Amino acid sequence: MPARRHVDIAPQSGGSVRLFTGETVRVIDLEGQQVADLWAFVVDGGIVDWLSVSQTRDITERLFPTVGESFYSEQAVVLLTLVEDNSPCPHDMLFPACNHRLYDRAGYPNHPNCRNNLLTELRSARIDVPIVPDPVNLFQRSEPQADGRLEVLASDNPPGGNVLLRADKDFLLVVTACSVDYHPTNGDRCTGIRLEISPGSQ
Repeated sequence: MPARRHVDIAPQSGGSVRLFTGETVRVIDLEGQQVADLWAFVVDGGIVDWLSVSQTRDITERLFPTVGESFYSEQAVVLLTLVEDNSPCPHDMLFPACNHRLYDRAGYPNHPNCRNNLLTELRSARIDVPIVPDPVNLFQRSEPQADGRLEVLASDNPPGGNVLLRADKDFLLVVTACSVDYHPTNGDRCTGIRLEISPGSQ
């Protein structure tokens, strides 16, 4: 039986791991209030498919799946199932990853950002994608307001708050510890994320 393994993602950086069908990954906010951007990429015979938040919203008819429901790919294939949600946060599937233009507008040029951190992981894995998909923003509070606005609030995820996901395909999982440090998104400071990967049940 393969042993449990883990990946620690430093503040304002990214990490990746290859998951195999049936394995589970627990995404843990170690210190609390830290958003984790999550992507999944499947390479099959040279064709790349990826986790699509728009397909997931359409198929589940929710802003975010509930426990027992799944995340779908661009080709409408089940990639991940939400097994446990041990966080009070609604999570987010509407916002793109932070990028250098966001920080340029805010007056912080050359700032670390999740888009670049994702692309670094994809280059290391030798995966090319035609677009940069929007992520699942775990632990992010940005639910629609009554007047229709989308306001990013400070995460209220506690230290150790986590979600457990099951891989329903083989894929590369990429997670970034969100880099926003000038807005309350991450509780005014950036901290790390841990991935704990466990073998599937036999």
